[in-house]
Amino acid sequence: MKNICRIRGTKDYFGEDTLYWQKIEKKIKEILNNYSYNEIKTPILEKTSIFSYSIGNNTETFEKEMYTLKDRRGNSISLRPENTIGCVRAGIENNLFYGKEQRFWYFGPMFRYERPQYGRYRQFHQFGVEVFGFSGIEIDIEVIVMINRLFKELGIAEDVLLNINSIGSIESRKTYSEELVNFFKKNDIKDKYKRLLISNPLRILDKKSLYIQNLLKKAPSIIDYLDNSSKKRFKKLVNFLNEENIMYKVNPRLVRGLDYYNDTVFEWITERLGSHGTICAGGRYDSLVEYFCGEKVPAIGCAIGMERIILLTKSRNSNLIKDDFYIDIYLLFEDMTLKSSLMSVSERIRSIFPKLKIKNYYGSNKKINRKIKKISKNFVKIALIITKKEYKLNKIIVKNFIEKHQKKFSLKNLVFYLKKFFKN
Repeated sequence: MKNICRIRGTKDYFGEDTLYWQKIEKKIKEILNNYSYNEIKTPILEKTSIFSYSIGNNTETFEKEMYTLKDRRGNSISLRPENTIGCVRAGIENNLFYGKEQRFWYFGPMFRYERPQYGRYRQFHQFGVEVFGFSGIEIDIEVIVMINRLFKELGIAEDVLLNINSIGSIESRKTYSEELVNFFKKNDIKDKYKRLLISNPLRILDKKSLYIQNLLKKAPSIIDYLDNSSKKRFKKLVNFLNEENIMYKVNPRLVRGLDYYNDTVFEWITERLGSHGTICAGGRYDSLVEYFCGEKVPAIGCAIGMERIILLTKSRNSNLIKDDFYIDIYLLFEDMTLKSSLMSVSERIRSIFPKLKIKNYYGSNKKINRKIKKISKNFVKIALIITKKEYKLNKIIVKNFIEKHQKKFSLKNLVFYLKKFFKN
């Protein structure tokens, strides 16, 4: 078979990448558990209609980026481009919202047909949180503080900057959108931007075109069109960030890529990954559940791009996985007749030390010194060496590469030695 290769825009993970992945995933889950968030798992496939209804047929995500297909019955289904919609659908279908407060987290692959670039893939992975039933600013603050804490614990807080904005209520955005359209009508812009002004005027705010960006410097700011309630809410958020010394930037051009957001929106951005520097993004979407079922359920959420977090952490915090390269215990035998003895000893050691990385040597019948030399290149802490002479005496040789000594122990005393060593 020719051209055995992965699909463009996807990536295989192994070696160092998987070590970073495991460490980061573990840390994220620890923090989410610390804040009493509960995991929710939703299907990768959803009905296309729930995306067209909530995201909008005219959005770039729906028109150009979604993977959509027909099943054998002719039903239109889509690979999820994000998971907020899936969480909302699951909450409504399983009666999780009504009269209840929910803090959910999820992790999994998402799919968008975009041009693959550094840190951007067509299959990508996101950790996300979705919170339902809280209308106060306190939950906005909790989510931001929680994510900020994560970046600190990963050692990348200095490389990311929180950008915040308020896009106000539906009424505020409508008024502002009209002013934005009137402003751009006075200027000569390309047809694709004219179409955007018709379908979704706010989306022009985050276009990268230098010409558009220069025009936006003279354009009206959404902050000036907020109603009193949104202004007070945003002021409380800013005051808290100031009091807690959380670094941030008010970015009046920040809007979210999907239409259902309101009031608080935020992103953490880095300059270390080139032009695609958004690490985490989110905001409030108080009307989304109501769009689907008529029930008012306030909500806020955000998602973290796993691939970009890995790239950023690798560039900054190489010590994160330093210990993971080590094999805790490496077992090897003097000759082939001792293979079964090695298996027996290794299984007993594994049962006593289930959290240690223990590896058996099954190599050729080389001299024992050559075997030791070979495994010493693999970041080994302890080698357990089984020889005919010592095994007959019920003893095993221990070579400690960390403390640089070699000793002999009975199997019973070996266990005591290993317990003492790995306790340190």
